[in-house]
Amino acid sequence: MLEIRQLRRAGSEPSAPPLIKATDLAIGRSECVAVSGPSGAGKSLLMRAIADLDPNHGEITLDGVPRDSMPAPEWRRQVVYQPAEPGWWADVAAEHFAKSNSVEDLVAAFGLPLDILASPVSRLSTGERQRLALVRTLILTPRVMLLDEPTSGLDPDSVDRVEGVLRQRLDAGAAMVIVTHDAEQAARLAGRLYRMADGELLAAGEVAP
Repeated sequence: MLEIRQLRRAGSEPSAPPLIKATDLAIGRSECVAVSGPSGAGKSLLMRAIADLDPNHGEITLDGVPRDSMPAPEWRRQVVYQPAEPGWWADVAAEHFAKSNSVEDLVAAFGLPLDILASPVSRLSTGERQRLALVRTLILTPRVMLLDEPTSGLDPDSVDRVEGVLRQRLDAGAAMVIVTHDAEQAARLAGRLYRMADGELLAAGEVAP
């Protein structure tokens, strides 16, 4: 499904080491890979490079279609990156969503009250913003989801709800890369584990079925 070959990002200076070293990765339909590593190792930069949000070099294809052959907005709709701290551009939560039943269904699935959509974003908790950001990602029905610490601010019940929805998307054929420091979450969701260190993606093993 998603094929990454020699993806890399140079440092800010010609003599500086690369921010992302040459990376090869293949992710199939209904597959999740988990990436861990210390702060500053390059995890988020790798995800942003895959989504073509930062300057990068290399080849990426989606079902054999090269990234460079399609407009950037179309690529980013199919290969969606959700940062650990998602941005908000309007005062009220509902203004970030087109009105549809799928929005309300996802809000309910994540254990949030429907009237939260009428709330000012500034009054939402970190966990509420995280879940609404996931709703924003999921209503696009992306083929590949790049999720950066999507449950870091959630209580165990909310984590269970989110993981349940993500499993449904995996079962439906989506592919996923999840950055997480939670080894148990990686084991629950992912089939392969990677570790990022100094801009290099290193295989860390497979999860037993």
